[in-house]
Amino acid sequence: MGIGFRELLIILVIALILFGAKKLRNVGSDLGAAVRGFKKAVNEGDDEQTRQLKDLTDKDADFQERSDASKSDSKPAA
Repeated sequence: MGIGFRELLIILVIALILFGAKKLRNVGSDLGAAVRGFKKAVNEGDDEQTRQLKDLTDKDADFQERSDASKSDSKPAA
């Protein structure tokens, strides 16, 4: 059971009566800024994880290249 349109409207009217239009607008702005900040932090964390994964993948590829090169260098000439 979720909050329907009627319940949401009642909550908004009560909040408007308690806080007033100006204060409610400020609260809305602050809440929006908080949500934007949270999304930015999450995206930065995702970017950091992606960068670290790329670095590890690059290091693994370099290791594989060096390993393959050393295997071909150590084979006796026929």
